[in-house]
Amino acid sequence: MAESRGVAILVGAGNAIGAAVARRFAKGGYTVCICRRDAVKSQGLVDELTAAGHPVHAFSVDARQEADVQELFSDVESNIGPIEVCLFNAGSNVNKPLVETTEKLFFKAWELACYAGFLVGREAARVMVPRRRGTILFTGATASVRGGQGFAAFSSAKFGLRAVAQAMARELGPKNIHVVHLIIDAGVDSEAIHQRMKAAKGIEASEIPPDILTKTSSIAEAYWFAHQQSRDGWTHELDLRPSVEKW
Repeated sequence: MAESRGVAILVGAGNAIGAAVARRFAKGGYTVCICRRDAVKSQGLVDELTAAGHPVHAFSVDARQEADVQELFSDVESNIGPIEVCLFNAGSNVNKPLVETTEKLFFKAWELACYAGFLVGREAARVMVPRRRGTILFTGATASVRGGQGFAAFSSAKFGLRAVAQAMARELGPKNIHVVHLIIDAGVDSEAIHQRMKAAKGIEASEIPPDILTKTSSIAEAYWFAHQQSRDGWTHELDLRPSVEKW
């Protein structure tokens, strides 16, 4: 096994984008820490990467809890290695008419997509700034730049996360910390989207035309590309969509 290039910690890493980023950074030589509310759900991915000879760990964490996030970063730094890459990928795509959007729903959407992103980004900065190196990645969406019908809660949360990422990039860039916000202006080729399309239109996954959805591997490659950029040509924000997507 080749020596690790450091740790890539992925928070809110589910079975779609998070899993694809885990595979890409493991392939690139990083020790991967997969973090989600229930680490047991990532056991299949852990087994897959372990079988391929990649160092990988799974953690249960509630990214909305400051103490949990701080404990996670301390544990990884103390027991696994220096964090070189941090991905924040959590969020809940809530679609509700405005008059049906409760205070609780609105707050939960903000708490998961924006507040948790702030906590994770701040803790990543705290360990990276003294070393003067690192990459912090944030997953955005169409809702990051455009509020849509039924998306008052989700859009406000994603707008807020984008603002956090921008502020971090301006503050941390001169300290050699690369902050990247990726806008995924598309449906993601994942089981969740397949089920949603079937429920809405009766379309089976096998019937979805090619290149209508953005593959998770393409998203992972975009993050890898941004992470590999030289300091004189950093990208802060990158948008991804299929060629047929209207925008």
